[in-house]
Amino acid sequence: MPSLRLHHQLLRHCRLSFIPTSLSSSSSSSSSSSLITRSRPLGSTASAVRLMGTMATESTPRLLFRQLFEKESCTYTYLLADVGHPEKPALLLDPVDKTADRDLALIRDLGLKLIYAMNTHVHADHVTGTGLIKTKMPGVKSVISKASQAKADHVVEHGDKIHFGNLFLEVRATPGHTLGCVTYVTGEGPDQPHPRMAFTGDALLIRGCGRTDFQGGSSHQLYQSVHSQIFALPKDTLIYPAHDYKGFTVSTVGEEMILNPRLTKDEETFTSIMKNLNLAYPKMIDVAVPANLACGFQDSTPEARASA
Repeated sequence: MPSLRLHHQLLRHCRLSFIPTSLSSSSSSSSSSSLITRSRPLGSTASAVRLMGTMATESTPRLLFRQLFEKESCTYTYLLADVGHPEKPALLLDPVDKTADRDLALIRDLGLKLIYAMNTHVHADHVTGTGLIKTKMPGVKSVISKASQAKADHVVEHGDKIHFGNLFLEVRATPGHTLGCVTYVTGEGPDQPHPRMAFTGDALLIRGCGRTDFQGGSSHQLYQSVHSQIFALPKDTLIYPAHDYKGFTVSTVGEEMILNPRLTKDEETFTSIMKNLNLAYPKMIDVAVPANLACGFQDSTPEARASA
């Protein structure tokens, strides 16, 4: 039965700490441990822009994956690393300031080299840990979308690729919750993890989605983003959101296309649902948004911003 296979697939993935991938027979050249490629829209030829990194000899890529949780804002932070690469380059997605020390301790324990601290968008419910991480681990670079208008070492756009070792994440613009939301998707290819993984931020939650009533949000834009950029992925793609409030940890594109109570509706019904949520004003927004626009530094002086 298809549902049983899907259930077994999710269980198998959740139990694995290391996700092995096979190296294609043609991958005999060296690759960089840290590289962001700027490309044209998805599906067209990309031109690479080297930002930082060292060259490594041929290695077999293998993804180390950890899903971490911050209980006050119910935020998930994700740690990904290529442990098949000699330098074991790693990145953190959506770190939180209150759990930055925990995350860095885990990275040290696992012998990883953190190269990027990344955000899916400018969060309103917590302060990002990127600024704190950069002060405690020099050399780490912050990443956020250009559309967010936030400060970071690297700003990315739709179609860019973020390389760590022999693995990479693809950037997909998914605005609607905020103007600057992006979804990071693991690469497609024989030497990349399978099934693919989509880190959707607040654009798509498990059986839900992010609100659209502040920070330039748009129900129309969110509906189009999810359907064109996330639901267009293979149905077995694993969905990892930035938050969950009911204890769920992972879903799939196929599940959400059938079971999401908001995004399975037509756009008019979806817009009506979002308009009538009547949600409370986020209690952290007045602290979190200014800090997150400055890479997580809560001191808004020019000196603090310059050091980001």
